[in-house]
Amino acid sequence: MSKKKNNNLTQLAVCAMLIALATVLGMIKIFNLPAGGSITLFSMLAATLCGYYFGVAKGVIACVALGLVNFILDPVMVHPAQMFLDYILAFGLMGLSGLTANKKNGLTTGYLIGISGRFLGSFLSGFVFFAAYAPEGMSPVLYSFLYQLSYIGVEGVITVIVINIPVVKNTLISLKSQLN
Repeated sequence: MSKKKNNNLTQLAVCAMLIALATVLGMIKIFNLPAGGSITLFSMLAATLCGYYFGVAKGVIACVALGLVNFILDPVMVHPAQMFLDYILAFGLMGLSGLTANKKNGLTTGYLIGISGRFLGSFLSGFVFFAAYAPEGMSPVLYSFLYQLSYIGVEGVITVIVINIPVVKNTLISLKSQLN
């Protein structure tokens, strides 16, 4: 088997394991919001590692797969466009974590780019399709912003703290060099 083919199989296997891990971690909900969304045990980190380890294209594909798995396991759908925004676009954008993979602080920066993409997709869906949940007198845009921030933002802050603990950071960076 050629080295390139073997490397592609390794990348596929690692991404499959990371998506499986993200799925399991996503089931460990630290806090669950009433209209969907939850703070999980680092599920977004597991997903964004696909992009960080193997680049944007493979990261986006893996994260779209995670979005589809999440939709199958725990669907919330009020409209097909909402499903696209929440599960395909929002999750897929987490794969942008690979944009800074080879830069200084690429792990943290990439993670923040990835979850910002998820935030954007969920934010758009929130104010377009879930405006009715906004308290009376509150702008649906502000409501969606605060709602998404309450779980994506909180999990993001916790994860950034954890991935910058030297032993965690060094382990994740070392794994990247071993996989490539």
